[in-house]
Amino acid sequence: MENGAVYNETTEPEAKAPRRRPLGCTLRHLRGWRLPVKVLQSILSFVAVICEEIVEDCSNCNGLYFFEFISCSAFLLSLLILFVYCTDTYESLGKDKVQKL
Repeated sequence: MENGAVYNETTEPEAKAPRRRPLGCTLRHLRGWRLPVKVLQSILSFVAVICEEIVEDCSNCNGLYFFEFISCSAFLLSLLILFVYCTDTYESLGKDKVQKL
């Protein structure tokens, strides 16, 4: 039996899988001035964490501990925002759930 009689060519060409970027990176949701502002926010909050860690001695440390909490939280949340908006996570969660977050 010949293979030509059993296996015919298809009339439709094979669809190519869409090309994905590494880690699903996309900048569709942070366009214009928003992306540089978020990156700058992450950098500045990281610098604040480093500056807080440089302090070795303090007489009243309550303010320093509060500053540490705020700067670390700002750094982690800005990284989370960049991750959600710059990867495929935004599409997988949906616009409504991202806005609720």
